[in-house]
Amino acid sequence: MGDPCRPVVPPALIADIAGGAYPAVLNILLALEERRRTGHGRHLDVAMADNLFPLMFWAVGHGLVTGIWPGNGEGYVTGGSPRYGLYPTKDGKVVAAAPLEQKFWETFCDLIGLEQGLRDDAKNSAATKARVAAIIATETADTWRSRFAGKDCCCSIVASIGDAFTDPHYVARGVFQHVLTNPEGATMPALPVPLDPGFRVAPKTAIASPAVGADNKNYLA
Repeated sequence: MGDPCRPVVPPALIADIAGGAYPAVLNILLALEERRRTGHGRHLDVAMADNLFPLMFWAVGHGLVTGIWPGNGEGYVTGGSPRYGLYPTKDGKVVAAAPLEQKFWETFCDLIGLEQGLRDDAKNSAATKARVAAIIATETADTWRSRFAGKDCCCSIVASIGDAFTDPHYVARGVFQHVLTNPEGATMPALPVPLDPGFRVAPKTAIASPAVGADNKNYLA
């Protein structure tokens, strides 16, 4: 998996999707409702850069209140706290730990066997974080997965995107149950969309890939 401490570009176009596409959908729906009520249209200005600030609410609030703006890897939820971070395991996988609240933190500390003198991370967060990292590195991902199972400590083992397609949770929820087939007969799961299941057409074993806009009548009636 490489070095977990090295900066990694995530496999998601955050600015395009969270700052562009989703705000555009929200504003388009509001504009359509306004047109329905008033009969007037509206010009929409959807700026990706502007719309990323709501995602950084903690950093913005922290900076405005304290005058100290979080740097790279320094903020409470951006690498500066032992309670929120990624810890490499013995076999090169990664534990994603987020026991921010005290009750979760206490459970986490018990499960990994963190020494009492380091559990108050307000005293020396860097020392606590280093010790947590050292402990996690002594066991394999499977060991930690077993130890965290059923425990309320907000921890999990980082999985690949490919693993998600066979994960029991997503299989049970039918996230990838829609199957598409192209004219040559090849099939693949359709990309999930963030819609409540009640708004989706019931899946078939395989459906032909529709032409662009072919289902508009089903959703725009």
